Amino acid sequence: MKKMIYCLALLAALLSQPALAATSASLDRTHVALGDTVQLLVQTDASSDKQPDITPLQRDFNVLGSSHGSSTQIINGQVSSQTQVRLLLSPKHAGTLQIPPLRWGAEQSAALELTVGGNANAQSPNADGPTDAAPVAMSATLDQKRPYVQSSVVLTLRLYVGMPLSQASLEMPGSADVLVKQLGEDTQTTESRNGRSYQVIERKYLLIPQRSGQISLKGPTLNALVQDAHMPDINAFFGNAFGNMPLGRMMGASRPISLSASTIAMDVQPRPAAATGANWLPAQKLTLEESWRPDNAPVHVGEPLTRHLRLSALGLTGAQLTDLGQLMVVPDGIKPYPDQASIDDKERSGTMQGSRDQDIALIASQPGHYELPALKLAWWDTVANVQREATLPARTLDVLPAVGGQVTPQPPPVANNPPAALPTQDAPGKTLHVDWPAASLLAPSSVWPWVSAVLALLWLGTAWAWWRARRARALIAPTAAGTSPAARVADVSTSQALSELQRACRDNNAQAARQALIHWAAGFWPESPPRGLQAIAQRLVDPRFNEALHQLDRACYTGSTWQGESLAQAFAQPPRQTRADKLTSVIPNLYD
Repeated sequence: MKKMIYCLALLAALLSQPALAATSASLDRTHVALGDTVQLLVQTDASSDKQPDITPLQRDFNVLGSSHGSSTQIINGQVSSQTQVRLLLSPKHAGTLQIPPLRWGAEQSAALELTVGGNANAQSPNADGPTDAAPVAMSATLDQKRPYVQSSVVLTLRLYVGMPLSQASLEMPGSADVLVKQLGEDTQTTESRNGRSYQVIERKYLLIPQRSGQISLKGPTLNALVQDAHMPDINAFFGNAFGNMPLGRMMGASRPISLSASTIAMDVQPRPAAATGANWLPAQKLTLEESWRPDNAPVHVGEPLTRHLRLSALGLTGAQLTDLGQLMVVPDGIKPYPDQASIDDKERSGTMQGSRDQDIALIASQPGHYELPALKLAWWDTVANVQREATLPARTLDVLPAVGGQVTPQPPPVANNPPAALPTQDAPGKTLHVDWPAASLLAPSSVWPWVSAVLALLWLGTAWAWWRARRARALIAPTAAGTSPAARVADVSTSQALSELQRACRDNNAQAARQALIHWAAGFWPESPPRGLQAIAQRLVDPRFNEALHQLDRACYTGSTWQGESLAQAFAQPPRQTRADKLTSVIPNLYD
């Protein structure tokens, strides 16, 4: 019994005795190529929830991944614990690299040495193509190293692949100092170098520096999986049953690689003092063009004349080009209506060509002779290092009066007749002239009573005739207004115009619909016809017409597409002219 108690106490003492923890590190290989990866195993002879400090590794390596594991064993009464951390490292540069001591708790590992470069899976990106039969290589070149600020720099990347890659990705990150954009599509060719056949993938990037001075940018990085000859191939274990199928490549052993090009350095030049233009446009070539719609046809007041402006530049993106609508100056009496600009980018001559197209509708409010000043745009020629100027010549416009317009009638001149001849209306269309001096010589003073009596009778007769004529006009006016030839012509004109309007709405023809409405308004308000769609909308107070007329007016100004269904529905029941319309229509609208 005493012997059993002694054994239990001894076992408890052994279990409670702290083990001396030891930390070590090891590499699976001591020689790798630049772009290849290596596994670093760090372990400690103790159970710990902490992780080793890997900060010293980040100077020369990229840590691509990590895994953690632990185990405990009891052998012959001896208890041992072990904790392991596996790190997947990718060297940042070639040479003899040091794995510094890594601290884990109170212990630290010993330093290791790794040789990067030589005859392996990748090579330095500075070389122009693969050397030493490297399976994967990369080269990157700039078309210029001293560009102007906000100009375009083309980076050409050539990736040489001599072995199968899977899950490959090529990244080129930008920064606050440089905007990066892929230029065009990748091209693929084949080359044979150093006895090995390579698939060459070429990709171009557009770099746009945003400030002047020295700028450094991280080069492109390739991440992929390649076959690992140091690990067993499961596909080979099954007699290569899966062949070259995707499943066969998945069954094969693989390892990740990460290959980066050298850091990109540029000495960016500021805007030169000789560039005196209001806009900074550094380009290899710049063109400014225009076209007009209609080109040679006459233009009337209220009709849109569309000016199409196209600006293209080799070495700039479309977003960098100037808004020409802000530079165009128009004379008084013409109002511009710029449309949304269309911006496009495409590859040309190994660089970027940006373009900006914009339509600007010009509407004249008064007829007359107008002159549009020349449009000038300064830009900087990066090839010749001089400032140049693109110019559109001045243009004269002769604007005719509005279609269906009417000259405001002038009042008739006042006659300078003597007051002796005073017209007195006796009947419709007749005038009685009384010559007072002649009447006073008809008889001597003895006949004055008779003369007074005759004059009194004539006055009474004139008054009775005037009363009868006024009553007759009041009775005849309603009938005559509906049957007069002018009224019948107006009814035919408005009906024909409404038919033309419905036809234009069915065809979605905005200009034809506008002309039909102006013709209809000329017949509907013949005394003072409105000269535009806005004037028609002001007179038609019914809200069912306002929105449809506004849409048509906008389409005519901008030349955009138009759907005439809503306007056709609005005029399916045309408005009727009221007495108030007749009384107020004789007042000319000063704002039409």
